[in-house]
Amino acid sequence: MLVKSLHHVAYRCKNAKETAEFYTRALGMKYRMAVSADTVLSTGEYSPHFHLFFQMEDGSSVAFFEVPESPEMGFDPNTPGWVQHLALRVGSMEELLAAKKRLQDMGIEVLGPADHKICQSIYFHDPSGHRLELSFPTDTPEMCAAMEKAAPAMLEQWNKTKRAVPNAI
Repeated sequence: MLVKSLHHVAYRCKNAKETAEFYTRALGMKYRMAVSADTVLSTGEYSPHFHLFFQMEDGSSVAFFEVPESPEMGFDPNTPGWVQHLALRVGSMEELLAAKKRLQDMGIEVLGPADHKICQSIYFHDPSGHRLELSFPTDTPEMCAAMEKAAPAMLEQWNKTKRAVPNAI
C-alpha cells in the first residue's frame, strides 16, 4: 500500500492563538510547531499565513492556517453542517465521557454520546466553527470483517439507487 499513515490534515482557522488554546486545553494535544511565511511554497502566491500543528499520540498532526489577508472564512453552504468534520479517536469510554465533561465545563455545547455500533462518539465545534468528533471504537474483528465483505455490494447498490442500503451490522 502506498499510503502508510496520516501526516497531517490542515484546516483554516479564524485566530491562531484561540486555536492553540482550544486544541491544547480542551483536547490535550501537543502544540508541536509553527511555520509562517508571506508566500505559499507550493504555488508562489503572496498570502501571509501562520501554519500551526498539533500532534496526536501516534505522531500525526492536525494543522491550521490563519490567513488574515484572505476573504473571511466560511463553510460550503451546499453541504450539510454534519457532513464535514474531523473525527479523533480516544482510548476508552471513560476518556470520552471525561472529555465531554471537560468541554461542557468550558462552556462548549456537546452532542452525544451517539452509539454508531462501531464506535461511541461525541460532537462539538472548535472556535473557528469546525465540527469535531471524539470517538471510542467499539467494533469487533467480526464486525469489521462483515463490513469489509459487504462494502463493495453496498457501494454498487448505493450507486444505482442513491438511497440508504442495508448495513452489514
